[in-house]
Amino acid sequence: MNQKQQKPTLSGQRFKTRKRDEKERFDPTQFQDCIIQGLTETGTDLEAVAKFLDASGAKLDYRRYAETLFDILVAGGMLAPGGTLADDMTRTDVCVFAAQEDLETMQAFAQVFNKLIRRYKYLEKGFEDEVKKLLLFLKGFSESERNKLAMLTGILLANGTLNASILNSLYNENLVKEGVSAAFAVKLFKSWINEKDINAVAVSLRKVNMDNRLMELFPANKQSVEHFSKYFTEAGLKELSEYVRNQQTIGARKELQKELQEQMSRGDPFKDIILYVKEEMKKNNISEQTVIAIIWSSVMSTVEWNKKEELVAEQAIKHLKQYSPLLAAFTTQGQSELTLLLKIQEYCYDNIHFMKAFQKIVVLFYKAEVLSEEPILKWYKDAHLAKGKSVFLEQMKKFVEWLKNAEEGKQKLSSHVSLHFEMPVQFCLARGHWWIS
Repeated sequence: MNQKQQKPTLSGQRFKTRKRDEKERFDPTQFQDCIIQGLTETGTDLEAVAKFLDASGAKLDYRRYAETLFDILVAGGMLAPGGTLADDMTRTDVCVFAAQEDLETMQAFAQVFNKLIRRYKYLEKGFEDEVKKLLLFLKGFSESERNKLAMLTGILLANGTLNASILNSLYNENLVKEGVSAAFAVKLFKSWINEKDINAVAVSLRKVNMDNRLMELFPANKQSVEHFSKYFTEAGLKELSEYVRNQQTIGARKELQKELQEQMSRGDPFKDIILYVKEEMKKNNISEQTVIAIIWSSVMSTVEWNKKEELVAEQAIKHLKQYSPLLAAFTTQGQSELTLLLKIQEYCYDNIHFMKAFQKIVVLFYKAEVLSEEPILKWYKDAHLAKGKSVFLEQMKKFVEWLKNAEEGKQKLSSHVSLHFEMPVQFCLARGHWWIS
């Protein structure tokens, strides 16, 4: 009871580190020797190579030495910065760069990479990083080595082993300036399109927002559709040239529509708008049919429409009458008029409040010389859409009958006064015919 309680004391205690917790020294050279020895034993039999790599993943640290592994499989040994093989390093001829320069051989090597990455999924990221690095090293490789790498990359892009985002490396300023990127892209896209088609390539590019960047493969002073088209068409890639031309046109259309809407909202004079549109048509090779569809869409998007069906028709007629001169400037061809008719039909069908306004809009455009007889009759006979077909044909029936008989002259007009178009009755001359409205 009288004994003093012993006070606790602090003292250090050493823990023995378990062997499994000891950090292994990073030694890519030893890893390289193991891989190269195994590849030497398998020889050029790529089936045996794939089996060796599959089995070795259980013994060797692929996760830690992924870069070394892929350097060996592509170039035959570890790459120094710039893409050269160190002179004192062991190397193997069982690699992409030492293989034959043909598509069949590269397809066989692609299978080796596919099997390896399917077996060890954690290698996916490391492989993408490796390819990005290899593309930056292109200047350090021979022309033959670049060609083999391009074919292999195209095949791996086609089968989904690689993501198209790796192509960002090709936009490196030095590679672009010296023409390396464009030459590499030719071989790459040829093998990619050979495996798939241009539509599949387009989808992959679109997913990574690269569908509008292909012209960046050339220096700034050569970034034109004409130069791109000439270069890749001469290289045997006409489908890629056409794709880029279409992409450029789509971009120009979007820009045209955006600018049109801004000009309309500012209330710019029609003569200025017409001049701007015609310049854009010429510059970007946009057809009148495309332009009339853009103008119609822009005109209809500048208004907040009334939700009441009985009021929206009157609002539409007033609004479209104002823009008739603009529309008329781009319906100088029969096909353009037919395009506009189809766009009107589509709009009235998609916007239910406009279902009863279709005939009134067509009549207005006929009077304003935006539309003429022949395209209207063609639309009525066999060129209309299926959307709302029965409703719109019934609306147009009496007007079409009048158009068919209009050639008989002014004398016959009096017999048509009873036709009801829900507009004030008056005589006017439209498209060379007397018309009662």
